[in-house]
Amino acid sequence: MSKRDGKILSLSGMNVSAENSGQLHDYFQAYPEKGMHGIGFSAYEEGQTPGDELSLAQVQRRMSVLKPYVQWLRSLSCIQGNQLIPVVARQSGLKTLVVAWLGKDIEKTDRELEGLIKLAQDGYVDIAAVGNEVMYRDDLTEEQLLDYIRRFKAAVPEVPVGYVDAYYEFEDRPAITKLCDVILANCYPFWEGCSIEYSLLYMKDMYRRTQEIAAGKKVIITETGWPNKGQIFYGAQPSEENAIRYFLNAQHWAHTDDVDMFYFSSFDESWKVGAEGDVGAYWGLWDKNEKLKYV
Repeated sequence: MSKRDGKILSLSGMNVSAENSGQLHDYFQAYPEKGMHGIGFSAYEEGQTPGDELSLAQVQRRMSVLKPYVQWLRSLSCIQGNQLIPVVARQSGLKTLVVAWLGKDIEKTDRELEGLIKLAQDGYVDIAAVGNEVMYRDDLTEEQLLDYIRRFKAAVPEVPVGYVDAYYEFEDRPAITKLCDVILANCYPFWEGCSIEYSLLYMKDMYRRTQEIAAGKKVIITETGWPNKGQIFYGAQPSEENAIRYFLNAQHWAHTDDVDMFYFSSFDESWKVGAEGDVGAYWGLWDKNEKLKYV
């Protein structure tokens, strides 16, 4: 039997097991400078919550922080100032994946779709996403979601459109997968309780499973990340070291295998504690004061 030492556990990610904390921080600093494919745009400052109006100044300021490091920006809404994000991104030379946030409030959901259509017609949308984890939250029926996607496709047929959800939702809902032009999958080993040692293998399997049901359509990882503080979730432990290791492994794999990935997230946001527990506030690569972490 032949063996190569360099292949031992090679599928589990970069071999940084022997690196000390300082060396991990050095590795981390190099990767943003190499350029990430994309990142989720965290819009809300300390004291703000979804529903608060975003100002042009705060969008421009945060965009200027991220611009040197990414090629694509992903937004999560098309109303209440969020419609400024793809406009400022385009003015900054970045490409955009723009999400209309759909929910149980039908009047608000209709305004979100109208906002996405207008942004796309005005040339600010490279990829459109009609909804984010709507099936996961059980906010709409599958037929309602399909109707919203059809309405966008009829209004702006030239812009590719998809729907964002956990990877397994596409396995369970073939009608959605069939209607989408591109498959937009959230892949979180952390939220499935995976330990950091096997997290990259776990994400690769999430991606592979999504590719299998995508039937040749492009698959984009729209969210993945690891928090640096908070409560342990089964085998998944938040820590600064684990957050760095996950980021390094995810970026190395994405660069090596040409995987389009939007890392989650850009800035820490305290409001997420209510929805996700204490880990919710610590997913950013930058802290809530817009300072790059881990350097």
